[in-house]
Amino acid sequence: MALNLNQKKEVVAELAGVAASAHSLVAAEYLGLTVSQLTDLRKKARENGVFLKVAKNTLVSRAVENTDYAVIQDELTGPLLYAFSKEDPGAAGRLIKDFAKTADKLKPRLVSLGGQMYPGSHVDVLASLPTREQALAMLVGLIAQPATMLARVLAEPAASTARVINAVGQQKAA
Repeated sequence: MALNLNQKKEVVAELAGVAASAHSLVAAEYLGLTVSQLTDLRKKARENGVFLKVAKNTLVSRAVENTDYAVIQDELTGPLLYAFSKEDPGAAGRLIKDFAKTADKLKPRLVSLGGQMYPGSHVDVLASLPTREQALAMLVGLIAQPATMLARVLAEPAASTARVINAVGQQKAA
């Protein structure tokens, strides 16, 4: 069903709002997916904080005009599905990568992150980005590691002395 001018403006405004606050974008070819597969993909997208939209390329091109995703405008050809990561930069990449394992018709076409455009093969790189919780855990580990090492170094002379005394005591007892 064709959209009238007001509906097109609404779609552009919605996409522009999402693109302005999104962390990353994955555009994928979806031709050949069944309705039930697309429904399942949309459900998983909602669960993972990913905005998923099938829209005309001209509307998407207008929506991303003044955002970091303007670099993709020349590559928008053919039927594409757009996945914007709203909370976690790697969420859209993980969603598309995981879903493509079960649905071979879904093919990542391009990835955009930080004002740069990458080919669809970079969806693996995007999917491997840590989640916010994982990144915080890694940061805490990096901060705690020097303190742990310092405690070990400071405790070592006392432990060495205790081992020497214990060894001398065992030799005298024997």
